[in-house]
Amino acid sequence: MGLHLMDVYRSPNIGIFLKTNEKHLLVPKGLAQTKTDKLCEQLHVAAVPTSIGESRLLGALSSMNSSGIILSRLAEDYEVREISSATGLNVARLESKFTAAGNLVVATDKGALASPLLDHRALAQVKDVLGTEVHTTPIGEYHQVGSLVVATNRGAAVYPGLDEKEVARIGSMLGVDAYPSSVNSGVPYVASGLVANSRNAIAGSQTTGPELVFITRALSV
Repeated sequence: MGLHLMDVYRSPNIGIFLKTNEKHLLVPKGLAQTKTDKLCEQLHVAAVPTSIGESRLLGALSSMNSSGIILSRLAEDYEVREISSATGLNVARLESKFTAAGNLVVATDKGALASPLLDHRALAQVKDVLGTEVHTTPIGEYHQVGSLVVATNRGAAVYPGLDEKEVARIGSMLGVDAYPSSVNSGVPYVASGLVANSRNAIAGSQTTGPELVFITRALSV
């Protein structure tokens, strides 16, 4: 346990490049092995080197829990096979015109939160692949709910511009307690700079001491 700080590609926006669940970490192909090993050691997971749509923006282009993985529709057939083979999970492309799947869906094993931008067919697909109830809601005035929440089976860190009632409502939908936080010295889009599962969390290198306190409380790490 213990929250760590890290950069990826000299960027504190590590959540854009990485996505994890309880057992696996999607990492861009070519990421330095020393960094990959450190990430896996801290999160207690196995690395899955891959791309999505031949991009290294894995965090923005995917959403996952212990049951399945939703990928952007930009994912190539070989990438879907690669990720499915490495994880043994149900892997599917999101049936939506919107490509940033990670910004549109956030999930624990107890519940999922999806953007109001997704239609009924996409929501049914998310429920099927992730094996959990799916709730749709904006967060504040934003529809990119996946960029505003980092959730594990122990807790959720959410966009800081919400009142207490809204934070509690989001936590209830995900089946965990939620608390507000920012990352990287005030960035409100917490998913851009935070990667976490129930064992540990890693934040971008510009995350401040007070932010670490809030994140630690939110994610119970």
